[in-house]
Amino acid sequence: MSLQRIVRVSLEHPTSAVCVAGVETLVDIYGSVPEGTEMFEVYGTPGVDIYVSPNMERGRERADTRRWRFDATLEIIVVMNSPSNDLNDSHVQISYHSSHKPLPLAYAVLYLTCVDISLDCDLNCEGRQDRNFVDKRQWVWGPSGYGGILLVNCDRDDPSCGVQDNCDQHVHCLQDLEDMSVMVLRTQGPAALFDDHKLVLHASSYDAKRAQVFHVCGPEDVCEAYRHVLGQDKVSYEVPRLHGDEERFFVEGLSFPDAGFTGLIFFHVTLLDDSNEDFSASPIFTDTVVFRVAPWIMTPSTLPPLEVYVCRVRNNTCFVDAVAELARKAGCKLTICPQAENRNDRWIQDEMELGYIQAPHKTLPVVFDSPRNGELQDFPYKRILGPDFGYVTREPRDRSVSGLDSFGNLEVSPPVVANGKEYPLGRILIGGNLPGSSGRRVTQVVRDFLHAQKVQPPVELFVDWLAVGHVDEFLSFVPAPDGKGFRMLLASPGACFKLFQEKQKCGHGRALLFQGVVDDEQVKTISINQVLSNKDLINYNKFVQSCIDWNREVLKRELGLAECDIIDIPQLFKTERKKATAFFPDLVNMLVLGKHLGIPKPFGPIINGCCCLEEKVRSLLEPLGLHCTFIDDFTPYHMLHGEVHCGTNVRRKPFSFKWWNMVP
Repeated sequence: MSLQRIVRVSLEHPTSAVCVAGVETLVDIYGSVPEGTEMFEVYGTPGVDIYVSPNMERGRERADTRRWRFDATLEIIVVMNSPSNDLNDSHVQISYHSSHKPLPLAYAVLYLTCVDISLDCDLNCEGRQDRNFVDKRQWVWGPSGYGGILLVNCDRDDPSCGVQDNCDQHVHCLQDLEDMSVMVLRTQGPAALFDDHKLVLHASSYDAKRAQVFHVCGPEDVCEAYRHVLGQDKVSYEVPRLHGDEERFFVEGLSFPDAGFTGLIFFHVTLLDDSNEDFSASPIFTDTVVFRVAPWIMTPSTLPPLEVYVCRVRNNTCFVDAVAELARKAGCKLTICPQAENRNDRWIQDEMELGYIQAPHKTLPVVFDSPRNGELQDFPYKRILGPDFGYVTREPRDRSVSGLDSFGNLEVSPPVVANGKEYPLGRILIGGNLPGSSGRRVTQVVRDFLHAQKVQPPVELFVDWLAVGHVDEFLSFVPAPDGKGFRMLLASPGACFKLFQEKQKCGHGRALLFQGVVDDEQVKTISINQVLSNKDLINYNKFVQSCIDWNREVLKRELGLAECDIIDIPQLFKTERKKATAFFPDLVNMLVLGKHLGIPKPFGPIINGCCCLEEKVRSLLEPLGLHCTFIDDFTPYHMLHGEVHCGTNVRRKPFSFKWWNMVP
């Protein structure tokens, strides 16, 4: 219980006060005391519990057990647990005594009216609305935690509306309410009390910029019944008692957690005494609830696929057909962005990242639009944003972005345990430069956003050695049937040289790379012997291997991985303007659809009728129950420094684990 306020009694006339059920009221009996007072007694009518607290060490005792020596350090505490039926229907009586007088020197009477006021929401994420078992002013993480959850209402449930649902102060369709959280104000007590008392719902100006509230002021099946009462420019609202004992509110988030915003939003309801016309209203009691805005969550490639996205451009018909066939095998939907919309920008992985937000009552997919703003820049907002599909973006104010701000440079690991800490939703992986160097990094506003979500703490890897500079150029994750549940694939020049050396020893040194490439006028074949005798290529790939090894150690440490969790995929790189690009199609830059993998066709050396690179990759991945399909992306993607993963995107099934059950 928390102390409510101090009420002073008077000998001259009875005093009346309002108390709130379950909340302690201090009664001051010392302001008007008859001369000669040495002791006092205090009694209450049924339903009024009275305690005397002699000092902090002794705690409190029931007041009606004995006569008390008059001492100004004593505290008298009154508690009522049930609301009154009528005004002033309970009272406390204090009698003042002297050892020299047989009768009381005087009496003081305090008349009480009890009202029960509670501002409630779904506190424990299990649908239970029980205000007594937790402190509603706190939000606690973990499986035994509690606290309300808000979704940022960032979808567009009414297609005829030109903006996201939370961009104005109206409810445009009833489906919009499904994305909001319910908050309930309950009051019990004499109706006459509210003739000169009022209830005010309020929030700080800081919180009002990050959430807004609608009051149900009519039939719930009519959009116009939902009145915007808090949020943006409104910080307080006098609540009319339209529905008797219970008023319902719908709350929506306006902002995701970000730099300077932890995600916590507080709403308060205050009972004000407005009975004195000569004074401003005075507060009697405040109840508070806290919500946490649900974080945006990424989905790793090991989660089941639901929908595949790909762009159709002027020279990728065969590629789109191959992706469509892979999606069919995996049993997921295919969405093709036509050339009229993509304007020949094929890099749909770089344009957006598909994730979700979740509350106990609703899970909402949300697309994170990258700040790269190529020709695809309108696709996420115009084509993906819609009913039950939200949208968020972050752009630097000066609009200065680099290639690292494309979302091929934004990945997430499967769930891991590292250094004794569990990451049940995995960890975000972004690429940057070496610590202390002045190379390229992801723009600050994107990094701030990712860190603020808390549930997938980012790990920054070293990618500035790459020309494009994306983490998906040297790593990916695939599902595995064992307890770990996945394997991390790393591009490995060392593994490629080892494979080529083995083939050379077996007499296949003349076998050629790049045979069968359609656009063979721009691509010259090269033999294994030529590769292994090219000192510049070998030395450069030693440098590349050192960069990947740096990341390998970071990933092992930050994701809690052992060597047995990592598979080295043969890959070579070449230098362009002192940065690395794939020498042949980058095998780890693959599309993962459950057990079906769409892997860039490497056009490696053909030995005994088979590409030895494809054969090696199959030998590494098929024992995990995976099915490898090699897709020719050479001309439409590889020649432009991208591969299969760069040219596709996937919406996946959310985690079964609920984010609020973790401890960041």
